[in-house]
Amino acid sequence: MSNWNNESEAREQIKALVAEYYKDFKKPEQDKEFAPGDRISYASRVYDEKEMMALTDATLDFWLTTGRFSDQFEKEFANWIGAKYAHLVNSGSSANLIAFMALTAPELGDRQIKKGDEVITVACGFPTTVTPAIQYGAVPVFVDVTVPQYNIDVAQLEAALSPKTKAVMIAHTLGNPFDLKHVREFCNKHNLWLVEDNCDALGTKYTIDGETRFSGTWGDIGTSSFYPPHHMTMGEGGCVYTNNPELHRLILSFRDWGRDCICPSGQDNFCKHRFDGQYGELPVGYDHKYVYSHFGYNLKVTDMQAAVGCEQLKKFPSFIERRRHNWDRLRKNLEEVSDKIILPEPAENSEPSWFGFLISVREESGLDRNKVTKYIEEHNVQTRLLFSGNLIKHPCFDQIRGTDAYRVAGELKNTDFIMSHTFWVGVYPGMTDEKIDYMAQVIKEAVNQ
Repeated sequence: MSNWNNESEAREQIKALVAEYYKDFKKPEQDKEFAPGDRISYASRVYDEKEMMALTDATLDFWLTTGRFSDQFEKEFANWIGAKYAHLVNSGSSANLIAFMALTAPELGDRQIKKGDEVITVACGFPTTVTPAIQYGAVPVFVDVTVPQYNIDVAQLEAALSPKTKAVMIAHTLGNPFDLKHVREFCNKHNLWLVEDNCDALGTKYTIDGETRFSGTWGDIGTSSFYPPHHMTMGEGGCVYTNNPELHRLILSFRDWGRDCICPSGQDNFCKHRFDGQYGELPVGYDHKYVYSHFGYNLKVTDMQAAVGCEQLKKFPSFIERRRHNWDRLRKNLEEVSDKIILPEPAENSEPSWFGFLISVREESGLDRNKVTKYIEEHNVQTRLLFSGNLIKHPCFDQIRGTDAYRVAGELKNTDFIMSHTFWVGVYPGMTDEKIDYMAQVIKEAVNQ
């Protein structure tokens, strides 16, 4: 090994070696030519040497917790998505937890969510959209969804409303946005918070009255996940974003131990008033860095993860376009069997950034969803169900089923249909046309067997 003249030179040589390692050992895996019958995953990481070099750069800093790469990502992500404030956390589930808990803060006055207050949501989705409300003691109110959009049935919103309703917290399903115009108007009319779980829809665009924004920015708070299968990855990781200055401060507090202080990590006395305040029943001058205004957590991301995210964000626009291309190609390929399966439809006024391709077997077809997915899996194409199907049917509800810990507004007919008849396959940007076409062929065989 050469002697280095300085640290900067050492870093560059080490990163150059990492780039060579990628080209020799990792790139061949990604460039391997597809042959029919090879495994097609529903999702996977798409990366190159840049991510590995950035990860190495952060490792050499050995800062370990939130640092310069985290700051860079938050600024660049907020600028890209169109939000004033973005805060990294360690997962999309943590992002949902922080988004909900911020709305329980006493600073919000009459709009504070208290135990027993209600949050309108859906049972057909991922559990961590609902978990924070249940664990806190709020009451989720479940309404049905529509097919083939697989999002909340907005016609049921008024029936779900009660004097205790404080918020609507729902996810955009696999990239397809829910009816943001209707939901936003409903929330405005009744002075309700709107939390957009945007974990499966990052990059989706939605237009209201001629204005187009990214999903996640129409509500009061948006959340994202950077788990490997998602639209971009940090390995683990998530983000909470808002345009509301008060919610921004509350998000930071709940993420960072519940403290009142907003000093960045590693900095003391940022506000210049560390020892001259009086808080709660503490003595005057108690160190502000150890004043806690909320019952919070430590859910920060590491700088190594953020470094990967900074490089992924540069690639992200191309990821979105490839997902749309793959979704469109697969849908066109499957139109010939639309008499046996229900093909997904994008929401009106939207340009989805697709996470997956949803398929429901038609009841009148006589097909068994499980037999269909078994055939597809046996031909090395990975499938997934629409997460919980109907969440209230799961064992986690056993001890609260039939109690006032939750409420169902109307019937969950379509939710139950999805639980029994629906599955999805991937359209991630690493998929080639050959993979999409083979996957379509296998699905057609599965429904025609």
